[in-house]
Amino acid sequence: MNSRFLSSSLFVSVFALLGIGLVQVYSSSYIFAIESYSDGLYFFKKQMIFTLLGLVVLVVATQIPFTLIKKYSWIFWFLGFLLLCATFVPGLGVKVGGAQRWLQLPMGFRFEPSEFLKIAFSFLFASLVCRHENFLKNIKWGWLFIFFIAPLALLIKQPDFGSFTIILLVMVSLLYAQGLNLKWLVGVGLTMLPVFYMLVWHSPYRRARVQAFLDPWSDPAQKGFQVIQSMLSVHSGGLTGQGLGQGQGKLFFLPEAHTDFTMAVLGEELGFIGIAAVLTLYGFVVFRGFSIALKVEDAFKKILAVGLSMTFALSVFINMGVVMGLLPTKGLTLPFLSYGGSSLVMLCFMFGILLNIEMSENN
Repeated sequence: MNSRFLSSSLFVSVFALLGIGLVQVYSSSYIFAIESYSDGLYFFKKQMIFTLLGLVVLVVATQIPFTLIKKYSWIFWFLGFLLLCATFVPGLGVKVGGAQRWLQLPMGFRFEPSEFLKIAFSFLFASLVCRHENFLKNIKWGWLFIFFIAPLALLIKQPDFGSFTIILLVMVSLLYAQGLNLKWLVGVGLTMLPVFYMLVWHSPYRRARVQAFLDPWSDPAQKGFQVIQSMLSVHSGGLTGQGLGQGQGKLFFLPEAHTDFTMAVLGEELGFIGIAAVLTLYGFVVFRGFSIALKVEDAFKKILAVGLSMTFALSVFINMGVVMGLLPTKGLTLPFLSYGGSSLVMLCFMFGILLNIEMSENN
């Protein structure tokens, strides 16, 4: 086995984020786990299992021959679509918090197919571009639209507006990177505005999230409670924080403290310095992803590296925007730091592929 990835700065950074994530899950979930499961380590132990599984997936992904990845990459998107369909099958799909997003697995574990689909889109796009010369001119857009729109429609049906948004933004980024004229992208964006308006304003829970974003203090006990508690937690951390494990927001003041809003807990306990350090690490990982894309000569690898790096960057940006009150609540986890097996394992697969690209170019 080629183990040169162990000395890669990208792997070291990812490994550091995995370690920080374990500490963060322990700190943010301990009290909640005691109250809910009588075991303060309940979420930490499960996250440890996810981390070990993720590392195995990462190593395996670095060893997959790129000839196979390139040949069968479109299957990832099709598989993601089938898994999304399975979430609506009675006995397989699990509804939590009003969303039909999860598949029930043995031993009480669950899998969220949208995490897989977000990564699969970059494989699909890279495959289409490399299989069709003059892709933007000659592709049969009608068939592509059907193949593309069906999974997105299921994301809205679940609902999972966050994953829907990330896939659309990655698509726009890749189309622009492939040379599609900016005026066409602007035109498509303007055309989509009424669609987004309908999706948001005709959905009570999405409308409530936008209203809470615009003026959280208009309903601080209900609609604006989550974002207000998040901002208060970050503010109370100051420069150096209250100390690891000493945050008060996670004591049932801040909903979803160990998942969507874990960065608010980190900000309260480690302060601005802690947030800045984590953001620097995130920034370096994104930089390395795009650096790999710039260095490779193969078109498929280049497009794939850009798409995966953009997916990761948008996930961080949107979650941080929500925590800081700069974006409406989306229900997206923070990569590596939030509790959740689906996200963590898929992230490890993503970076295993990026490391695979990096190593193949260094041969």
